[in-house]
This record gives sequence, structure tokens and C-alpha cells, in this order.
Amino acid sequence: MEDRPQNTDDQLIPHDMPPVPEFKPALQPSYARTLFYGPEGLRPGWGLAFYSLLFYGLQLAAVRWVGTLHWGILWSMTLEECGVLIAALAPAFLMARVEKRKFGSYGLPLNGALGKLFWTGAAWGFAAITLLMVLLYGLHAFDFGHFVLHGGRIIKFAVFWGAFFLLVGLFEEFLLRGYMQFTLTRAAGFWPAALLLSCAFGLMHLQNSGEQWPGLVAVFVIGLFFCLTLRRTGNLWFGVGFHMAWDWGETFFYSVPDSGTMFPGHLLKSSLHGSRWLTGGPVGPEGSALCFLVIAIAAVAFSRRYPEIKYRRSKGQTPSSHINHA
Repeated sequence: MEDRPQNTDDQLIPHDMPPVPEFKPALQPSYARTLFYGPEGLRPGWGLAFYSLLFYGLQLAAVRWVGTLHWGILWSMTLEECGVLIAALAPAFLMARVEKRKFGSYGLPLNGALGKLFWTGAAWGFAAITLLMVLLYGLHAFDFGHFVLHGGRIIKFAVFWGAFFLLVGLFEEFLLRGYMQFTLTRAAGFWPAALLLSCAFGLMHLQNSGEQWPGLVAVFVIGLFFCLTLRRTGNLWFGVGFHMAWDWGETFFYSVPDSGTMFPGHLLKSSLHGSRWLTGGPVGPEGSALCFLVIAIAAVAFSRRYPEIKYRRSKGQTPSSHINHA
């Protein structure tokens, strides 16, 4: 009798095949994680909310603490500026850890601190305010006057105001064009974020007692120029240098009101006279119609000198330096 193979499952499946893998259903992310995190990490809205709350809390604490010291006006101003700068930087360091990014992604890479780009910006800033004052002088709206500081006091106050306005430049540039610009850019794009934050930059100057609407509009326009420098250089160091030198030249060297404030310890007994639209009136040269002309000239010259876009929107994005036009 003929033997026939039995029709079994073992004979239908080759013995050298690997075992069939066991598939487990993918774990669904929790609701909380979906609420706070998106494809690029922490959602921009939450990042802005956390950063703003931390900043305002630290700023309030710093201002109140300085108010208890009763120091002289200049040292109190300097200490308060240090406090608000720390209030702007500290939350960004924390958010960098949360978002798993380098702090330099927010516009202030430490390896560029006070480097070539900073000093280039300082040269541009002093040149811009000098052009504005020369135009006013040529139109008989500004007189240099005479020296009110002499000898070692010139160096003393020159250094003091340089250090003070370095703090101002770092604070204002990072607060409005650092973490917040980076995060809003993720949500809405670079220039919509720049427009919104430049409006905030202008409104910040309402706290200056002598500020008026022409000065606020000028600050808004200057803010957009600083956004342009960020977009073309990739970081804030040019803007910080420009900001510092502009304020230093306005306040100390040319000794005119800065956003409506006339500070002590200035170099000259200078004067502005003529129509408000030309001189800026109590606001100072930033309220002059010529300020818009100077910033427009600076923007055109800067765009030609720095034609490439180097600002990175977010981690993992293709560097925008490959694009040749803003």
C-alpha cells in the first residue's frame, strides 16, 4: 500500500521562515501632550504665554527691589536696567531647556558677544544719528552749543552711558526680537511677527513722560529696521550695537532728548529750535520727520551690504540663507 504525505500545516509552511512578528497597537499621545506639543515641539502660543508670565513676574520683582534701595538716579537706572535684562533673559534660558534648543537660537549666540558684528552695528548706529544731527544743523534747527563736561568727567560719563545703553540695547532687542520674535515667527511668519512686536516696541515708549505720537511712530519704524538687521545677519548683535550707539550719540554726545527724556551727565549744552515736525520738539530728534529719512537711508544701505537672509525660523528648518531676497 502506497504511503501518502499527510496534509498538515507544518508541511505548508517552510521551516526556515522567520517567526511572524507580533504587532502591538500604537500608543496614542495623551491629551495633555497633544495640547502643549505639536510637530515642532512646544506650541508657540504656550511658549509665548510662559515666557511673558515669567518675564513680567521677574520684572516686577526687580523694579520693586530697586525702588527700596534709594540710590542716586543714575545708579538706580542702571541697576533697574540690569534687573529687567535678567528678567528678559532668564525665562528664555528656561524655555531653551523645555524646547530642547540652544539659547543662541533666540538671537543672542554667546560666541558673537561684543564681536565684529556688534561693533559694525555700533559704527552704523553712530553714523546714523550723526547724519540726522548734521541734517538738522544744516537746516539751522540744531546748535552744538558748548562743552559742559571737562577733563576726566568726559571719559567717566562717556563710559557710563556706553555701558548703560549697552544694557538698554540688550534688553529691548532681546525682549522684542529675541525669544518672542523667534516664537511668533514659528506661528505666523517673520514679518507679521515683526510688525506686531514693532508696535509693542513703540507702545513701550509711552512710559517716557515726554514721548509723543511722532516719536512713537519713529520707534515703530526703527523697530522694523532692527527686524531687518536680524533677518539679514541671523542674530541680534548688529542691532544691539546700533541701538547702543544711537542712544549714546543722542543722549551723551549730541546731548539732545532721547524719546522725550533729557538725561543728566551729557557732553554739550546743545539746543534744538524750529518747527516741531523738523526738530521733534520735546521728543527730540527721534520725533523729527528727518528721522524717517535717515532710517530709510540706513535700511537701503544695509540691504545692499547684507543681501542674504540668514535668520532661521525654527529648529530643523532649511537655512534661509539660501534665499537672496527678503
